[in-house]
Amino acid sequence: MAIRAGRSALVALAFLLAASPCLQARVDQLYHGRQVSDWSRQLNFELQNLSSSQNDGRHLLASPQEIAHRKLRARTGVRKKMEVVQQDDEALVKLENTGIERSKAVDSAVLGKYSIWRRENENEKADSRVRQMRDQMIMARIYSVLAKSRDKLDLYQELLARLKESQRSLGEATADAELPKSALERIKTMGQVLSKARDLLYDCKAITEHLRAMLLSADEQVRSLKKQSTFLSQLAAKTIPNGIHCLSMRLTIDYYLLSPEKRKFPNSENLENPDLYHYALFSDNVLAASVVVNSTIMNAKEPEKHVFHLVTDKLNFGAMNMWFLLNPPGDATIHVENVDDFKWLNSSYCPVLKQLESAAMKEYYFKADRPKTLTAGSSNLKYRNPKYLSMLNHLRFYLPQVYPKLNKILFLDDDIVVQRDLTGLWEVDLNGNVNGAVETCGESFHRFDKYLNFSNPNISRNFDPNACGWAYGMNMFDLEEWKRKDITGIYHKWQNMNENRLLWKLGTLPPGLLTFYKLTHPLDKSWHVLGLGYNPTIERSEIDNAAVIHYNGNMKPWLEIAMTKYRPYWTKYINYEHPYIHGCKISQ
Repeated sequence: MAIRAGRSALVALAFLLAASPCLQARVDQLYHGRQVSDWSRQLNFELQNLSSSQNDGRHLLASPQEIAHRKLRARTGVRKKMEVVQQDDEALVKLENTGIERSKAVDSAVLGKYSIWRRENENEKADSRVRQMRDQMIMARIYSVLAKSRDKLDLYQELLARLKESQRSLGEATADAELPKSALERIKTMGQVLSKARDLLYDCKAITEHLRAMLLSADEQVRSLKKQSTFLSQLAAKTIPNGIHCLSMRLTIDYYLLSPEKRKFPNSENLENPDLYHYALFSDNVLAASVVVNSTIMNAKEPEKHVFHLVTDKLNFGAMNMWFLLNPPGDATIHVENVDDFKWLNSSYCPVLKQLESAAMKEYYFKADRPKTLTAGSSNLKYRNPKYLSMLNHLRFYLPQVYPKLNKILFLDDDIVVQRDLTGLWEVDLNGNVNGAVETCGESFHRFDKYLNFSNPNISRNFDPNACGWAYGMNMFDLEEWKRKDITGIYHKWQNMNENRLLWKLGTLPPGLLTFYKLTHPLDKSWHVLGLGYNPTIERSEIDNAAVIHYNGNMKPWLEIAMTKYRPYWTKYINYEHPYIHGCKISQ
C-alpha cells in the first residue's frame, strides 16, 4: 500500500504542477534531474530486506518455526502488493501520463521573461492582454508586500510605480480594443520587474498565503457590496422618477383648471352593472395605471363591456382623472376615486390605521435614529417601504365595501401588463372559493413558512408550513362568497393579532395567505407569469404565452434599474410622443 500511495502521490503532484504557478520551478527538477523509480526494483529491494532480516539479532529470540512463519507472511504481503499494483497499473499509468502532459504545458521559468503564468495567458486570444495585465497587477501587489517586509525598498518602490502605470492603462477596460497603445509596453515593463522580483523574493509558501489573504479580502468586499446593492435597490424602488413626478404635477394643475362639468367621465351607468367585466386597480402612479388600462383594452375582444375602477390617493387624484379624461380607454368605462373619501375607512374600523397611530409603529417607521451606513439595516429597509403604510395597499381587503353592488371583480396590480383577453377568467369555476390566483410554490420555496413565523403557536397550530403560496397581482374575487365567509372579518382578526409584527413582517401577502387559507382556487399558470422585476432567467416563450406578466420585485419597468430585456413589454403601451410625456422628458 505504501508503494501504491507513493505512485498516486506522484500523479497528484503532476496535476498540481500543471495547475499551480508556484510549483513551476519544481518541474525541471522532477523531469530533468530525476527519473521515476522502477516499481519492480522497489519490490525486489523489499524482498531483499526480508531475506536479510534473518541476520537481525531478533531471530535469536524466536524459534525456527516462528522465523519461517514470519518470512512466509512477509512474502505473502509483498505478493499481494504486487498484485494490487499490477491491477491498477494501466489506470495509474494513464493518470500519470495525463499529469505529465499537462505539466509540459507550463512554461519553464526563463530569466528576463514574464512567464510565471500559464501559457494560455500568452495566446493571442481575444482580451488576453486585459487578463494578463490584471494577473500582473495581482502578482505586483503580492511582491510589493514581500519586498517591503524584506527591506527591498528600491524594488518595493519600483513595483508600486509599475502598478500605478498598469492601473492607469487598464482603467475600466474589459476588452483589448479598449486599451491604450501604451498598454503593450506597460505589460513588457511590468513583466521585467516581476521577473526581477521573482528572482529576489520567490517564496511559494509566502505567495500562497498572500493570495489566500487577498481572496478572503475580496470575499469580504463582495459581501459588503451585496449589502450596499440591496440597500440601494430598495432605495431606488421607493423613489419616484422625476419624469413621473413632473407628469403628475402638470396633470394635477390642469385638472383643477377645468370646470366641474368637464371633470366627469361618460358611461357612469355601467359602474354597478354586474353583467359587465369589472376591474379594480389601486395606484398612485399615473403612468403605470395607464399601461394597465391600455394593455387590457388593446387586447380585449369587447372593450365596451369592460369597466375600470381606479382608486388613488389625494395627491394623485387630479392627475389620474386628468390623464384618463385626456386619454379615454376607447369604449370602455373608467371611474377614478380618492381613497381619502372613504369615510368608513378609519382607525376605529381598520386595524392597520389603528396600529399606525401607536407609538411603537411610529417609532419603527418615522424615528430619525436610523443606521448610519449603507450596509447597516439594509435587510430591514424593504419593510419600511411607504407602500406598506398606504391604505391603497390594504384596500384589497375591503372590496365588497368599496363595490357593494358587484358579484365578481378582477383585481390588478399597477406593475402588470395584460397581453390577451381576460374575459375567460369570469368563466372559471372557483368551486366555492373566494380567491382565484396562480400558485407560486416550487419544490421547496414560496410556501407558507417563507412568509409566516411558524415558531409562533398561533401560526403553527392553524396553518401548514408546506402549504402553497400564491400571488397577488391578478386575482379573481367572488364578492358574494367573500361576504358569506366574512373575509374582511378574518383579515381584521389576524391583523389585530400581528400588532407587534410577531406573526409576519409588514405587507399584504402574508395576511392574504392567512385570510384566504383553503379559500383559494389555483388558476392555470399561463394566466399570470411573475418575476419580471427580479428574475432575469424567465423563458421568453413563457412570457409571450402569458395573459398577464407581472414586474413584481424592485426592478419596476418605469425605473432606471429595470431589466432592459423585459422593459419593451411595458413601454409598447406608452405613447412617448404624447405632449405631457414628451414635456416631462420621459423616454424609453
